[in-house]
Amino acid sequence: MPQNLLLIIASFLLAFIPLYPKIPLFDVLPGYIVRVRVEDVLVLVAFLYYVIQLWRRKLDFKNQLTPWIFAYLGVASLSILSAVFLIKTIPIELIHIGKSVLHLFRYTEYFALFFIMFSAIKKPKDLKVVFYALALTVVAIVIYGYGQRYWYWPVFSTMNREFSKGIVLYLTEHARVQSTFGGHYDLAAYLVIVLPIFYLLAINAQKKWPKIGLHIVHLLGLWLLVMSASRTSFIAYLGAVMVGLLLLALKPSKFWQKVFFFVRQSMAYLFLVALMMFVFGADMRERLEQVLQAYPTTFKTYQKSQEFLAKQVEFLSDPAARIRELREKMKPSNGVAFDNTQLDSVLTPTDQQPVSKKPLDVYVDVPDRVPDASSSSGYTEKPRTWSPNALKYGLSFAIRLDELWPNALKGFAKNPLLGSGYATLNKKEFQQFTEAESTDNNFLRTLGETGLFGFITFYGTVLVLLMVLYRNQKNSSDKQLQMANIAFIAASIGLLLNATYIDVFASSKVAFTYWALAGAILAYNNFAVTKNVKKTKKSS
Repeated sequence: MPQNLLLIIASFLLAFIPLYPKIPLFDVLPGYIVRVRVEDVLVLVAFLYYVIQLWRRKLDFKNQLTPWIFAYLGVASLSILSAVFLIKTIPIELIHIGKSVLHLFRYTEYFALFFIMFSAIKKPKDLKVVFYALALTVVAIVIYGYGQRYWYWPVFSTMNREFSKGIVLYLTEHARVQSTFGGHYDLAAYLVIVLPIFYLLAINAQKKWPKIGLHIVHLLGLWLLVMSASRTSFIAYLGAVMVGLLLLALKPSKFWQKVFFFVRQSMAYLFLVALMMFVFGADMRERLEQVLQAYPTTFKTYQKSQEFLAKQVEFLSDPAARIRELREKMKPSNGVAFDNTQLDSVLTPTDQQPVSKKPLDVYVDVPDRVPDASSSSGYTEKPRTWSPNALKYGLSFAIRLDELWPNALKGFAKNPLLGSGYATLNKKEFQQFTEAESTDNNFLRTLGETGLFGFITFYGTVLVLLMVLYRNQKNSSDKQLQMANIAFIAASIGLLLNATYIDVFASSKVAFTYWALAGAILAYNNFAVTKNVKKTKKSS
């Protein structure tokens, strides 16, 4: 009975946390962007029930990841103590210490859901319940995202402190869809976890209707990922699926079968993605092109390929296109075009072409507001200046290169073993209270906040999980176990790739989902391996 109720609780949380918008209940720290939400209360209640069942000896929390998780939480606690008393990056004030402890509590919440889900899975049917809940959740998220995109359904953002109060917003025409999440990056990172799972399960499903259902869920989610226009997550998703296909290709015994399977499946998958991008991905293509523009030679080659494709499409849709193309080749190279309407301000090929003085991803050049006591408003507007990185790579990447990533490395340098403590990387001075934390690289953030020990224990937890899953799928003859493990390994690789550009393991909706699924898949593995050992003993 405790396991059945725990499965219901865990599956409910797996669906509720991504679906319920980030509407706060109350402030936990005045002036801080992180607030207490409904999901925090529900996870706390679920964890209290879990602890009671542990105390009654109805459940067991021990597994391969338990030592690593406890080691990380221990290191994180030492990191806070070190920051307060040794390297003094956290002032001895309740609000500053409370902020760091709040981050430790959030990680504890994520791991709590891992243990709850691990104890809830006791048989193969339990894992199916989890996947059904996940599939329905993705469909609901897509429906809400569609409503946001085309019907002005409410948006609840946490992109800044004011929005995070629960203000009801709506998307403008070219805004990026974020569905029930606090930002489009969080939505995209969530899809990086779930989409590879559904696609890889779909191509290997034996029964007709489950196969169709999984493909539909994947296609709906892929549309939403494209609508989010998150470049890093899109690339991480591609990498995740390709890793999954590679692992599946290793299954056949003969080498030519491996190659044929990988090439065939990869071509079909890439065609599907290309088609989705062609139909719906205008914003995503534009953002990917911004990356290429930092490398002129590559971008010029890309432009030529796009022009060639455009000409082929034009020729197929317009029989006169070939005639226009031939006429274009006959145009004089040393002449000046004349259209009978505009005779002045003509640029010849030798004239200097206009050069943009703002980053590629900045569309409105908003001036800087500088404090000015002589002004009636107290501020004076001056032209905004941009760093060389911003002009070359775009503002988004430049913020990381110029500010966020160097800050993380400085935090790591203050104490290479334990870091500078949670919520200290963005501070300019000792007493400063920052309203939000971000590094936009989860690896650097972990190094900066909790040092080498924190890095090893946190990502060691993920690595141990992947090693267990890979070993079991390689040695087991259970097709269902093999597919579940390969799908989750691919999803984990995708999230790790995404972590190079976004703090995905610190995003609540993403982290809750990942660690919940990690608990479910590990429990299923332990159950399947134990069952297989018992069968082997009986047969011998």
